[in-house]
Amino acid sequence: MSTDTKKSPGILHWLDENFENIFLVSGLLAIIFFITWQVIYRYFITPLVERAGAAVWTEEISRYIFIWISYIAVSVAIRKRSSIRIDFVYQMLPPRLQRISWIFVELIFLMLTLTITYYGWGQIERLQRFPQHTAAMRIPFLIPYLILPLGFGLMSLRLVQSMIKQIKVTGVLDSIIGAVVAVAVMSPCVLAEYIDPVPALFGYFLIFCVTGVPIAIGLGMSALTTILCADTLPIEYLAQVSFTSLDSFPTMAIPFFIAAGVFMGAGGLSQRLLGLADELVGGMYGGMALTTVATCMFFGAISGSGPATVAAIGALTIPAMEERGYSKTFAAAIVAAAGAIGVMIPPSNPFVVYGIAAQVSIGDLFIGGIVPGVLTGAVLMGYSYYAARKNNWRGSARTRTVGTVTRAVWDAKWALLVPVIVLGGIYGGLMTPTEAAAVASFYGLIVGVFIYRELDFRKVCACCVEACETSAVIIVLMAMATLFGNIMTIEDVPGTIARAILGFTSSKIAILLIINVLLLIVGVFMEALAAIVILVPILLPIVTGVGVSPLHFGIIMVVNLAIGFLTPPVGVNLFVASGISGTRIEQIAKASLPMIALMIVVLLLITYIPAIPLCLVGGAG
Repeated sequence: MSTDTKKSPGILHWLDENFENIFLVSGLLAIIFFITWQVIYRYFITPLVERAGAAVWTEEISRYIFIWISYIAVSVAIRKRSSIRIDFVYQMLPPRLQRISWIFVELIFLMLTLTITYYGWGQIERLQRFPQHTAAMRIPFLIPYLILPLGFGLMSLRLVQSMIKQIKVTGVLDSIIGAVVAVAVMSPCVLAEYIDPVPALFGYFLIFCVTGVPIAIGLGMSALTTILCADTLPIEYLAQVSFTSLDSFPTMAIPFFIAAGVFMGAGGLSQRLLGLADELVGGMYGGMALTTVATCMFFGAISGSGPATVAAIGALTIPAMEERGYSKTFAAAIVAAAGAIGVMIPPSNPFVVYGIAAQVSIGDLFIGGIVPGVLTGAVLMGYSYYAARKNNWRGSARTRTVGTVTRAVWDAKWALLVPVIVLGGIYGGLMTPTEAAAVASFYGLIVGVFIYRELDFRKVCACCVEACETSAVIIVLMAMATLFGNIMTIEDVPGTIARAILGFTSSKIAILLIINVLLLIVGVFMEALAAIVILVPILLPIVTGVGVSPLHFGIIMVVNLAIGFLTPPVGVNLFVASGISGTRIEQIAKASLPMIALMIVVLLLITYIPAIPLCLVGGAG
């Protein structure tokens, strides 16, 4: 009896800690295998087997599993409090107000999840009364739609658990204060008979952003409050769009590319890339700094993420630069700056998000990012060489020959094949970007487990959870931005802003300068992906009105917002580099100022000379 009593809490605790992880690991691996099988089936099975047909079921079931694991992963993000939010106001608050703010934030979050849970169950009841089936597998739509009440219900449970823990830390009185503030903020949309939708939409969004509510939740809650204030849309629409906005094959490229980068970082590919870069440029002045930039460019062509690039490469190169006498602040700053190249060189998650938001070819955006990424890498290398000569930071003194370079290339061959697989598959017409991303994930998994043997079962599970959690934060942001954007469209907000700016000036040069300054300011306070999903519907009509192609503007926007990875208070690359190096963010930010200036020069070149970024895509635009 006593033994069972001791064991039972252990099992329950394990389930509580790992419940979501079971679904995330099995779900992510399943969709990677399904989409990889889709490609294999198309090119190897269909030509050999008569009447084999098409494997249409793989895409359909993968989309629905993708929606399920995306929303389940949000529960993991809730527990870890890992979300995209503007927290510079939070950072300035005294500890007591910080604790109170968490009660406010999580209560606002809970209001949204409970609302979607309730109306999600309404969708289930309608599908019970009027059954519908999926096109390929004839699955009742009720099954995929169950994620709305179950997924958002699980989020609600995790939020309640988190609030209970926070109340113990904050205290009952202060927790009541936080709850009263939340009720007070929400009361106008319930008590007022009517509030104009545009002030309600943007007013509430501003309040939620400033108070540290995750941006995705701020978008969803400001849409909900506007619906309550002005009856802009049926409230049931929130649940419907929460599902349909993710039911998209191109959107699945995001978790696949993130998974590929995570698998390859944990699987040892980053170390091989570092060895190759060291052989190529490590012997020059500033050799390790040059190696860092080159490796970030290589790794950017795998991960598609700035912070992931800084984490994977910085952990190896910052200590190595310190050993060679480099300033610790310079070492951290050059890694943070070079990490921004990770979102320019394809594959790039911001390009995927922009392509979906603006309906532009993701493949063309990838190609358009190559030259800006290489240019940025070149100017950062030039600055590294200059700083090294000035401070007498020499490269590692050892013999480098054709033989040593060849060996380094051979050691890194599996990593170097990734861009060939992704870009070759896309531009060879063999795979869509989503299929190429899935194949890259599968490839990274196989290399890490069976070739380098640095991924065991536990590490694979951890990589899957990390990839799902990271991508879910982005994907939920896109879903809530769809709600926000639909209300903006109904109220003609983008058109009104476009007409106002074009009425002020019709100069293409002036408008691009204004937009670049705006984006640089936005990048200081807002994460790049959030800025893209919010601003694309507003800015795209303006730039197309003066003859800038959506493709060219996408490249401008991503390169501009990449600079935001280096600018506090939301410069995520700075946070990662600070954590690795143990250096204060202010010191790293100060050391990165010349690098930011050089990156702005590159931005101006690609803005006003379209032939530079578009030269590899036939000069389109």
